[in-house]
Amino acid sequence: MGKAGCGSFGPKDWLNFQPEQPITEAGLRNNINVGIHYLGSWLAGNGCVPIHNLMEDAATAEISRSQVWQWVISPKGVLDDGRKVTVEMVRPMIAEELVKVKATVTAQGEDTATYDQAAVIFDKMSLTPEYPEFLTLPLYEAMA
Repeated sequence: MGKAGCGSFGPKDWLNFQPEQPITEAGLRNNINVGIHYLGSWLAGNGCVPIHNLMEDAATAEISRSQVWQWVISPKGVLDDGRKVTVEMVRPMIAEELVKVKATVTAQGEDTATYDQAAVIFDKMSLTPEYPEFLTLPLYEAMA
């Protein structure tokens, strides 16, 4: 057991989940959209970003990409329509959501230069078989 009797908890435990509500394509797309939007903003120098009328930060992006990773890796990652969430399903959605994010950012009068790189990082951090620990590490590497 670890500190305060918490024990050890890691990626294998993250795959043992029971969604409280069905996983929907809209929810999956929202995770992708928010993740890309935040990462692109972070790369542009903004650490706290209004996205879809909510103030988002790195924790939200971590949750978004972690859920996508969890749903891809776990056999329990099944949409409410019966389709399994897979890399082959998510990767085209990343491209589609990137277009939407860039349109939103452009409409707000902001530069979209960092968003392609953000989509690549989101892909890498959510679709790899081994769970990458911290979303911000590749962001810092990208800025170096």
